[in-house]
Amino acid sequence: MEKNYPTDLTDNEWKTIQHFFNKRPHRGGRPYVYSKRGIVNAIFYILRSGCAWRLLPHDFPPSSVVYNHFREWEVQGLWEKINAKLSQKYRVMKGRKSRPSAAVIDSQSERTTEKGVLAEDMMERRRLKEEKGISSLIHKGSCSRQKLQALILAIKKARSSC
Repeated sequence: MEKNYPTDLTDNEWKTIQHFFNKRPHRGGRPYVYSKRGIVNAIFYILRSGCAWRLLPHDFPPSSVVYNHFREWEVQGLWEKINAKLSQKYRVMKGRKSRPSAAVIDSQSERTTEKGVLAEDMMERRRLKEEKGISSLIHKGSCSRQKLQALILAIKKARSSC
């Protein structure tokens, strides 16, 4: 990578999360061509810019490589693990217990039935729309984007408190 982007991790940020990406040793075969840091920076670029995978600038590894790593790490639950660890670290740095003792759920966080329709009817309608292909694949991936945005926020908080 030649160019620095605002979404790129600093050296301290990378040191904080680097060990999560190096846990599984290389299993033989073709050696890694692209650095994990470059792949993570590309994922953060896509998340922040909202661009399509194939529109990733040429300064980053190929979009297929970035996407495959993203999906592998998502399936492994790596993003949730990183977010949980960073949240715990941030809470300890602020003088709190590492795990929260209470939670608040409001109407914006938890969905309820809409317009008086039963939840089962809504789920059936949603399932039928997905079967017909009406539902967007990008929308299905928005949950992952939200998790990654929470991860970036946790990294930024950890950076600002150091």
